[in-house]
Amino acid sequence: MGTGDTPGEGELPETALGGPISYAIVRLGRIHRLRAAQLLREAGLHTSQELLMMRLWDSGPQRQVDLAAWFDTDSASMSRTVQRLERAGYVRRVPDPDDRRATLVEPTPASLALRREVQRIWTELERLTVGELTAEQQRAVLGLLRQMESNLLDPAAAD
Repeated sequence: MGTGDTPGEGELPETALGGPISYAIVRLGRIHRLRAAQLLREAGLHTSQELLMMRLWDSGPQRQVDLAAWFDTDSASMSRTVQRLERAGYVRRVPDPDDRRATLVEPTPASLALRREVQRIWTELERLTVGELTAEQQRAVLGLLRQMESNLLDPAAAD
């Protein structure tokens, strides 16, 4: 590492000198995920479980296979996540009225209190993330992040 041996301090590793922004994004993502995990533990959730719940709250019941595709994960991982949320009482599986062979995952009424807690956690995470940034700086950062996301989703657009 650079001048400091503590993660987050010092200069870029020599092998990352060609990608300082990419390195910063990876570091920021790791730190953000750790902070999110700390906050989510208060609600009894693991990271990414809140994202699944957000999807269900916003879009309604979904087939598990569609959730796995949406989150770009394998069906076994999605099944474990759904099982954990089901055991906690936040989701239930119901027959798909359009295809009796399939089941839908839907949020339970008990998840409404969780929704308020997740909103509180994400508000706190945002506060911690932006710190003293002005509203103008926040808009600029968000715009840049969206552009970088677009670049990565469509590499031809970055040329």
